[in-house]
Amino acid sequence: MKKGYLFVLLTALISGLSIFLNKFAVNGINPYVFTFSKNVLVALFLFTFLLFFNEFKDIKKLTAKQWGKLAAIGFFGGSVPFLLFFKGLSMAPSATAAFLHKSMFIFVAIGAVLFLKERLNRGFLIAASLLFAGNLLLLGKGAIGFGIPELFILVAVLFWSTETMISKHALKDMSSGIVAFGRMFFGVLFILVFLVASGNIGSISSLTIPQLGWILFTSVLLFAYVSSWYAGLKLVSATSATCVLLLGSAVTTLLSFFSAAPVTLTEIAGAALISTGVVVTLGYSYLASKVRRIFPSKN
Repeated sequence: MKKGYLFVLLTALISGLSIFLNKFAVNGINPYVFTFSKNVLVALFLFTFLLFFNEFKDIKKLTAKQWGKLAAIGFFGGSVPFLLFFKGLSMAPSATAAFLHKSMFIFVAIGAVLFLKERLNRGFLIAASLLFAGNLLLLGKGAIGFGIPELFILVAVLFWSTETMISKHALKDMSSGIVAFGRMFFGVLFILVFLVASGNIGSISSLTIPQLGWILFTSVLLFAYVSSWYAGLKLVSATSATCVLLLGSAVTTLLSFFSAAPVTLTEIAGAALISTGVVVTLGYSYLASKVRRIFPSKN
């Protein structure tokens, strides 16, 4: 269990760094082409990883049902939500959109209880309150509203939440590397279909050398993100994993502060509350595991 939390913490740190850097990387690049190009490289990285660690033979043994799960993970996690998310942000970025994106842990918690039969303990309720309050503070004084752009963001978050449920179930009988590869491989195929249908595929040829450099660099971060995320999700409950992942917001705020970007005291307070919520999640899980060792269940 401890190892799983370390993987998820690493994912949160990578997420915070990636969000900060992607503000610079995506500048002047078609966001759909940017996402597609990164996903292609990460799929190749993961394929090489599977070959290197001799896991490719396990792919050959996958059943039709398991391939179906991987395709669903690619659809719900690696393609459609990215297209919706970027479209929503490009139409009218708002504080509400950011709030919805950072509230994914709530939707995952609901899904985990209904479909994964996870139990919500007191530690989660305390942590969720802190995380929710932190998100409210991070809203700041931005434009708050709900329209078509925010609807796109909400649907994207629901897709990602669904993907977390499917991935957690798939990880029961598949390695984290195979699940990560499935997400990126099928995600690439779905996005490719969209690029061809929408006429955006031609934008790939117009990428400059600096843009390709940013794509390569952020692809390495994305590879580290998906690798550590699925390794952690395999060992940690979906609810706890998404709570810890929210630490990425605090990391992004901290990086913005040190880079001399405008950061308000309210945003710092929000980041502090989120960090506290993550600490509560980790601390309660650690104490609960100690109690179970001392007083093992008789069932």
